[in-house]
Parts: sequence; structure tokens; C-alpha cells
Amino acid sequence: MIDKHRLERVLVNLEKEGLDQMIISDPLAIKWLTGRMFWAGERFLGLYIAKGKEPALFLNALFQFDEEIGARKILFTDTDDIIPVIKSVVDPEKALGVDKILPARFVLPMIERNVAAKIVNGSLGVDRTRAAKDENEKELMRMASRINDMAMEQFKNLVHEGVTEREVAAQTLDIYKSLGAEAFAFPSIVAFGANSADPHHMPDDTVVKEGDTVLFDVGCKYHGYCSDMTRVFFFKKEPSETQRKIYNIVRKANEDAEAMVKAGITLHSIDKTARDVIRAEGYGEYFTHRLGHFIGLEDHEFGDVAENNMALTEKDNIFSIEPGIYKADEAGVRIEDLVIVTEDGCEVLNSFPKDIQVIE
Repeated sequence: MIDKHRLERVLVNLEKEGLDQMIISDPLAIKWLTGRMFWAGERFLGLYIAKGKEPALFLNALFQFDEEIGARKILFTDTDDIIPVIKSVVDPEKALGVDKILPARFVLPMIERNVAAKIVNGSLGVDRTRAAKDENEKELMRMASRINDMAMEQFKNLVHEGVTEREVAAQTLDIYKSLGAEAFAFPSIVAFGANSADPHHMPDDTVVKEGDTVLFDVGCKYHGYCSDMTRVFFFKKEPSETQRKIYNIVRKANEDAEAMVKAGITLHSIDKTARDVIRAEGYGEYFTHRLGHFIGLEDHEFGDVAENNMALTEKDNIFSIEPGIYKADEAGVRIEDLVIVTEDGCEVLNSFPKDIQVIE
């Protein structure tokens, strides 16, 4: 059934954008509102919402179902012209919001055939609502991160002499499932040695060597909600002086940024706190990405913790804090946690230790 509280929050945020009506086509946003997932492929899919009106779901008859979801079902077939179907519901005298993923093959005819007074991007109304998690979402995110913490201990133990990145990565999904997760949040990043200096390295046939950094950037899904965490280990020997220095700089950047997170500050200032730590040590050019991204039903959602983002944090935002230094001839280190913003601080969702650990 449609979550009425979430729907009301979306309508309030739409009103701030000057909109009274919207068609949501993103299947995950529809699931977030209705509790039901729809995959329509190339066919039109849309949930119409409007102030003071019953929601309506536009759905190809191929996918019809009997369950009541709190929205009127508007069915059509492959041979129907979708524009008159949409016109039967939309108020033509008002602007209509659509979301950013609605394909141009639908948007352009809607504009050309005057479905509404004008058609605009209404994504912010949904995105900003989803960015502040409700109590149920927060608990699912906590559980997903608990599983990630438990999995990391097992992942570390997969690394031994002669093993490749690809062989380690291939075992991670089974471990997640054994702990209660249903899927990856994203494909596991496993990187040995110089490969750890590539922030989005995909596992290959590189064999681990004594003295290598071993980086895991991993996440799973629990009841649809994502976790994401990065930890770095050292194989068979204590890190060199330079490796230790880089590791401790990144750890300080991570912990200093987490310590200043709270509601009502700019996302820019959180990024700056971490980046200033790294710049002060002379490694600024080797921190090559934003500090963090928002997360929930998707591993990367609307919103980021970046130098150019002056938006304010809100209570119940959940995002990553993941500074890194990537210098292939010395070390590639990233340390990442997820945090929930509170009124006067944050809740760090990951408890896996950040102390330097050597895999024997």
C-alpha cells in the first residue's frame, strides 16, 4: 500500500518546487512509495501524484495484478497511444513534473501534444524526500551495515599467498548471503598493491604479494537497502613508513569529518574538513574524488558530500565519508563509513576497526 506519510512529504517538497502534480517513473521511487517493484522494460510506467487527488498508476496490461496498493490502476496495451491515456488523468491547466529518468521517447510527445501547461523536471521533490530516511529505513540501513561489518572480517581471511583479486571477489556474495543479505549493493572492489590506487578498480588476475596494500570497498543489500564500507589491510608485513603515514592521514581525515557532521551544516564544509587534513600533509592532488555520496535503496542516491555542494545537511540524511589517497608507487588507501545525521552529531553505522591490520 502507498505509504501516506512518504506521499505527503513528497507533495510538500513538490509544492516548494511550484508543482501540484507529478508523474514518477523511477521504479525504485515507485517501490519506495507503494512497497511494490515494477519493471516495465521499454514500456511506459508512471505513478501520478497530485495534491488533493487519488494517486494513479499507469501500467501496461502485461503487468496487471489484483493486489490493492492505494492507487487507481490505469491499464493500457502495447497498441494503445499512451498520450491520451496520460491526458485522461493529468490536469492540462497546470505544470506537470516528471522525473529525470523518464525517457525522451515519452517526454517529447508529452510536450508536443500539450499533456500539461508545461512539463518540468520534478525530481527534486522526490529526491529530497528520499534523502531524509524514516525510522524503518534507518533500521534497515543499520542492519545492512552490521552485515557488512561481519562480512569484512571474513573477506580479510580470504587473502592468502597465491590468491588473485578475482578469486577473492568471487567468494564475497556467498558470504553476504550466509549473513542474511540478499545481493550486492554494487560489485565488490578488491585491489592489491598498486591497483589500490585506482579508486574504482575492478578485480582482475593480480596475485597478492608480501607488502601489498589490500583494499576492500564492499556493500550488500538487506531488504533492498544498501551498505557501503572500505577498509585497507597490509599483507604479510607491517606497512612501510610511507604507507603508515598515508594510512594515518586518511584515517584522521575520515574521523575528523565524521566528528563535525550534524544537521544544518553545509555538505561542502564536511568535504573541506577531510580535504584540508590531506592537503596539509602534501597529498591533496592524490585525493581525486568527492568525500561522499548519499545512499539508501540505491548505493548512490541524489546528494553528495563535495567541495561545490553548499546544500545543508538534514536530520536523517545518510551518506558516506570516504577520503582517500591514491599514489600507485606508495599506497592506495581509502577508509569509508556510512553516517546518519542527527540534530547535534551523527551515528556512524560501521564498527569494523580502523586500526592498521596485517593479514598474516
